[in-house]
Amino acid sequence: AMRKMEESFELVLVNDGSIDGSGEVLKRLSSEVPELVCVLLRKNYGQTAAMAAGFDNSNGDIVLTLDGDLQNDPNDIPKLIAEINLGYDLICGWRFDRKDKLLNRKIPSKIANKLIAKVTGLKLHDYGCSLKAFKKEIIDDIKLYGELHRFLPVLANIEGARIKEIKVNHRS
Repeated sequence: AMRKMEESFELVLVNDGSIDGSGEVLKRLSSEVPELVCVLLRKNYGQTAAMAAGFDNSNGDIVLTLDGDLQNDPNDIPKLIAEINLGYDLICGWRFDRKDKLLNRKIPSKIANKLIAKVTGLKLHDYGCSLKAFKKEIIDDIKLYGELHRFLPVLANIEGARIKEIKVNHRS
């Protein structure tokens, strides 16, 4: 997706202590793909720690987050970057046509999204979508720990970030 944009980029992949052999695959790929930066954590510290490690090892002016399971479409990345280039500090993906199961994923998520919006005053449809684009300066001001990755938009809002949500593709 980034190569189509013909701009320089780096791809920081964090292996959160996975024992499925993906760390070895990343090591091999890093010698073949010049843009690839591998961060290999010794054990599974959780998504917040993995994201913090990725942020700490990124050097670009714009940082995008995306889970490795490909539920979000990497081809949406240029749309997020275009919005950042319009002057926003954070673009949040909104899984408008979400492909998850209704009872154990969609309904709890909808309830959590409404509760977070009510408590924080930041009105988003989908706080949990991992596809997000940040200006690096916003990320540098946020210290992540615990399970705070779920509240990155709220933390960015506290820092005064200009935030926008856009519809993105979602896969089962």
